[in-house]
Amino acid sequence: MNDTQAKYPQLRFKGFADPWEQCKLKNKAEIVRGASPRPISNPKWFDDNSNVGWLRISDVTEQKGRIHHLSQHISKAGQSKTRVITEPHLLLSIAATVGSPVINYVNTGVHDGFLIFLNPTFNKEFMFQWLLMFKPYWNKYGQPGSQVNLNSDIVGNQSVAFPTTSEQERIANFFSELDTAITLHEEKKQQLKCLKSALLQKMFAYKSGYPAIRFEGFSDEWEQCKLGEVFNYEQPTKYIVKSTEYDDNFNTPVLTAGKSFLLGYTDEISGIKNATVENPVVIFDDFTTDSHYVDFPFKIKSSAMKLLSLNDNSDNFYFMFNTLKNIKYVPQSHERHWISKFSSFKIYKPSQEEQKKIGSFLKQLDDTIALHQRKLDLLKEQKKGFLQKMFV
Repeated sequence: MNDTQAKYPQLRFKGFADPWEQCKLKNKAEIVRGASPRPISNPKWFDDNSNVGWLRISDVTEQKGRIHHLSQHISKAGQSKTRVITEPHLLLSIAATVGSPVINYVNTGVHDGFLIFLNPTFNKEFMFQWLLMFKPYWNKYGQPGSQVNLNSDIVGNQSVAFPTTSEQERIANFFSELDTAITLHEEKKQQLKCLKSALLQKMFAYKSGYPAIRFEGFSDEWEQCKLGEVFNYEQPTKYIVKSTEYDDNFNTPVLTAGKSFLLGYTDEISGIKNATVENPVVIFDDFTTDSHYVDFPFKIKSSAMKLLSLNDNSDNFYFMFNTLKNIKYVPQSHERHWISKFSSFKIYKPSQEEQKKIGSFLKQLDDTIALHQRKLDLLKEQKKGFLQKMFV
C-alpha cells in the first residue's frame, strides 16, 4: 500500500489497460469532520418528528454502512450544531469502530466521529469498496493495543490509486451487484429463520396438549412426559481433545456446545464420538443450555456439556431436538442444568408418525437455511478475494 507499488490491479475487466493514477485523497475531495452538539446527552438536541436522522456507529454496524433509516432524529437546534447532509455522501468513521465506510441515503446529521468527503471527483461506490478493502491498514496509525486515531489530515494524505472514471464505474457496478446478491441471501435466510421461529410456537403443543396448527390427518392429543424420559445423557469426558493445536488440514472436528460450535480440527484418532446421520446426538451445554444437533464424528473441548441420545429410537430425533430447542429458559446462575432442571421439564410429544412428519419438515427448513448460509459464506469469501485483487 505505498506509492511505489505496481499501478495495475491483479484482476480487471476486459477493455481496460491503462495504469492507475496514484493520488492523495485530499486532492480528490474536500474532507471535513462532522460536528456534535454538546453536551450530547441534552434532550433538546433531539426530536422524533424531525426529518433529519442522527447517525451513530451502531447504525453503521447494523446496516453495513448503507444508511437507509435512522432511529434517532436531531432537532432544529441540534442541526445548527452539526453537519447535515441531504444527499448521498461518502463518510468514514474515525471513532469507536474506526475505518468503516458509510453512504447515507437519508437526511443525516453527522457527528464528529465521522469524516465527510465533499465534492468528490471519484465514484462514491468505487471509493466505498476501496475503503472496505483498506480498513485493516488504518491500524498502522495506532500503537499495539491502543485505539487508532484518524483525522482529516491522516485520511487526506493517504495515497490511493485511481483508474479512469469509466473503470471506476465498472468496478463500482460489479461490487454493487455482488452486495445485492449477499443482501438477498441474508434476507432470505433471516425470513426463513423468522418463519421457523413462528412455526415452532404453533406446531408444538403446550399446556392444552394440542398444537395450534398441525398437518392434515393428525388430531390426537399429545402425550405429556419428562425430557429426561426422552433423552439419555452421556458424560463427555472420554471424548475431550488432548491438544488444542488445531489445523484445518486435520480430519476430526472439535466442537463446543456454545455459540461458536466448531473450534477447529484435530488429528487425534482415539476418543472420537461416532455420531452419524442414522445415530445423531445433541451436545448440550450444561451451563448456558445451548445445544446443537450433530450427525458426524467429533471430539469436544471440555466436559461442560452432556451428550444426549434418544431413549426410544422409535421417537423422531429431529422432532425431539427441536422440542429441546423450543424450551424457553434463561439460566440464572452458573450451575449445571441437565440433571437438576432440564431432565425434569415436562414436554408434550405426539404419535411417532406425527413426530416424523414435523421432524422431516423442520429438517428440510433447516437444510434450506443452511444452504443460504453456505451461499452467503461463499459470496462473502469471493468478495474478500475480489477486493484484494481488483484494487491497487
